[in-house]
Amino acid sequence: MVKVGVIGLGMMGLTHLDAYAKNKNVKIAAICDSDPARLSGTAHAAGNIEGQAQSTISELTDVERCSDAFDVIGNSDIDLVDVCLPTDMHVKFGCEVLKAGQHLMIEKPLARTAADARVIAEVAQESKGIAFVGHCMRFWPGWTWLKEAIDDQRFGKVYGATFRRVVNHPGGPFYSDGDRSGGAALDLHIHDTDFIQFCFGIPKAVTSFGYSKITNQPDHIISRYEYDDVPLVMAEGGWAMTDGFIFNMGYTVNFENATAVYDSAQSKPLTLFEKGKDAVQVEVDEIMGYNLEIDYLVDCILNGNRPTVVTMEDAMQTVRIVEAEIESVQTGARVSL
Repeated sequence: MVKVGVIGLGMMGLTHLDAYAKNKNVKIAAICDSDPARLSGTAHAAGNIEGQAQSTISELTDVERCSDAFDVIGNSDIDLVDVCLPTDMHVKFGCEVLKAGQHLMIEKPLARTAADARVIAEVAQESKGIAFVGHCMRFWPGWTWLKEAIDDQRFGKVYGATFRRVVNHPGGPFYSDGDRSGGAALDLHIHDTDFIQFCFGIPKAVTSFGYSKITNQPDHIISRYEYDDVPLVMAEGGWAMTDGFIFNMGYTVNFENATAVYDSAQSKPLTLFEKGKDAVQVEVDEIMGYNLEIDYLVDCILNGNRPTVVTMEDAMQTVRIVEAEIESVQTGARVSL
C-alpha cells in the first residue's frame, strides 16, 4: 500500500486525487492547501476536460488536512508526496521531498525554467525516492496508439505530424501571471512539445510564432520542430480563445501509407485513413491519461523500479525545448538546440 499526501488542491490536485482514489494500492493519507476554503471543500477548482477534477474534498474521511506543506514533507507516515503547487514553487518543494527520502510526483512542467528543472533532476539522482513528472499525454489513449504506430512503422515512415491544443484562459492570479506560469507555452502547449520529444527525440532547432494577449508570455504559439528524418513537425497551443470556447486537442499525422486524425471534439476521436481501405474509427479507451500515469507510478513504487516512460531528464529537456520556442517567438529567430 502506498500512502500519499497531495499538496495543492487546485485543478490538478483534485484530478490526481481522483486517480489515487481509484487505485486499490493507494491510501490517501493527507491533503494540504494554504486556502482554508479549498482544504475544507467549500471552494472547488474546475477542470477543462469533462470528467476532470471531480474529487470532493468535503467527503474525504480518515485523511489528515493541513495548511503547511512540511506537515506532509518529511512525514514518516507518507510514502509519496504529490506536488501540485504553482510551477514557480516546484523547485523548492520538489527538492525538499526528494531530500526527505520520499517518493515524488510533480505535476508538469517540472519547473519554471530549464535551470531549475536541472536542479530537481540532479537531486533526484541522489535521492532514495522515486521521482516522476506528470506528462500525461505519454499515457493518453489514442496518443499511445500513435506512439506505437510511429515506433513500429506499421504505416511506413512519418512525413508530417501536426498537433493542436487550444482553450479559453482558465483565469485566476497564477495563470494570469506569465512570470509565474510561463504563459500558455509552458503550461499548456508543453503537453505537445513533450509528446513530440517522446515520439521523435530532441529537435535540432525550433522556429516559433505567437502572441501575448493575457500574460507577458506567449498565450498562443505555433512551432515548427526540425528533424533530419521527418520533413514537417508542428504544434499549436494557446489559452487565448474567447470565453465559452470548448477545450480541443488533437493531431493529424501523415504516414507513408495512412493518415491518422485525432479530434477530441468527436465522440469517437481517432480516425484512420489507410491506403486502399475505407476510413475506420479506431477504438480508444475512455480513461484519461491522468489515471494511467498514476497507476504506472504506483506500480513503479511497489516494484522498486525507476520510471522509464517519463524520466526526469525527459521532463527537463521538455522545459528546455519550450524555452527555445519562447525565445524564438520573442526574437523572431530560429533557435538551435
